[in-house]
Amino acid sequence: MNWSQLLSSDRVGKKSQSFEQARSAFEQDYDRIIFSHPFRRLQDKTQVHPLPEHDFVHTRLTHSLEVSSVGRSLGKKAGEVLLQRHPDLATRYSLFDIGAIVAAASLAHDLGNPPFGHAGEDAISDFFRYHPEGKALQQHVSAAEWHDLTNFEGNAQGFRILNKNQYGLKLTYATLGAFTKYPCPSYFDGRDKSKRSQKKFGFFQHEQEIFDDVARQLGLINIQDHVWKRHPLAFLVEAADDICYSIIDLEDACVLGLVSMEETVDLLAAILKDDFKRDKLDRLTGIHQKIGTLRAMAINKLILECTAIFLDNEASLLAGTFDVALTDQCPSHEALEAIIALSVKKIYRARHVTEIEASGHEVLPGLLHEFVQAGQRTLQKTSTAKDNNLIRLMPEEIAEALRNGACDTGTMLRLVIDFISGMTDKYAISLYQRIKGFKI
Repeated sequence: MNWSQLLSSDRVGKKSQSFEQARSAFEQDYDRIIFSHPFRRLQDKTQVHPLPEHDFVHTRLTHSLEVSSVGRSLGKKAGEVLLQRHPDLATRYSLFDIGAIVAAASLAHDLGNPPFGHAGEDAISDFFRYHPEGKALQQHVSAAEWHDLTNFEGNAQGFRILNKNQYGLKLTYATLGAFTKYPCPSYFDGRDKSKRSQKKFGFFQHEQEIFDDVARQLGLINIQDHVWKRHPLAFLVEAADDICYSIIDLEDACVLGLVSMEETVDLLAAILKDDFKRDKLDRLTGIHQKIGTLRAMAINKLILECTAIFLDNEASLLAGTFDVALTDQCPSHEALEAIIALSVKKIYRARHVTEIEASGHEVLPGLLHEFVQAGQRTLQKTSTAKDNNLIRLMPEEIAEALRNGACDTGTMLRLVIDFISGMTDKYAISLYQRIKGFKI
């Protein structure tokens, strides 16, 4: 792979590229994402603590903004050195361009997450795996489509959102490449989960041709049909997410009292090492100031470490032979593993988290049952009055496609999942209660 092709500012679905002096194409990507409806809905989607009442706790929106900020720093620091190493690139790109690509891809990284976080992904998958009305649909879709339905993946849903309605937001090839951490389909039998880029999948059957086009335009290395090596900048996007959720989830847990102040300080001090000064920390007042200062210092340290790993392995990244997370290779990886181990024990399995996630396994299959049934009967022209009311609750473009019979069963199911997975946590609960008659 080569940087000149990997940094393509051409846009999906557009033959010609118009230039705007005030904003680069990659800055335009960022703006298109931040003003999109799916991004706005992240403000009421679970990060870790579902339906938080505490005004400090992060949602998917604040998390995405923070990941984008860290991603921009990673991209700019790496870009500064890359442009020195490749002077020919400096005639067309700046370090701000590379920073903007990583920032835009990072901003969009959670767009496809359903209500209730990862529990929501499982709930959607389980509807088709285990619920009788879901399992019965297997005969109406292809094997590849069924694999997608029984393995709902937020990353693939995010790629779908960015390219929905033929070409979606019309982002640049570079940003879409950096966004796709898992450039393979769900039905890839040879997936080696020890390789970071194959741990999950990055696009559904319905968007397979679009990603193949993105990969060819960027010059990604092809492994086999529809399976590709990662865009090198995707490793920076992944690192930005890993850094933020590790450090900031810990900060949230400390504020909520799930982890003690002393334990939090010790975990962050393990990252800072010689930069940690207990006497300076003691001069600060209040939990927010103390933990906020350590959090900022720890993130900065991790940015420097991950950038160094990225640059040291540039040749391997371009050859497609580097396939591990940057945070797993950085000097602070043991300290991060300690944070993650504690997070699993005290944060991600906290009672209030588990209770709300459990409700997602009732709410999302319940919504899928009602809307899939209505969608099926609408396509078959046998819809009831109840079905017609449910269809009216869906976005107009989806309702029209169903009423006009302009799709098959597989497409109908993807449209229903688009609707339900795009809901906020509170709206999903409220709509479920209203449809079931629990709340008027």
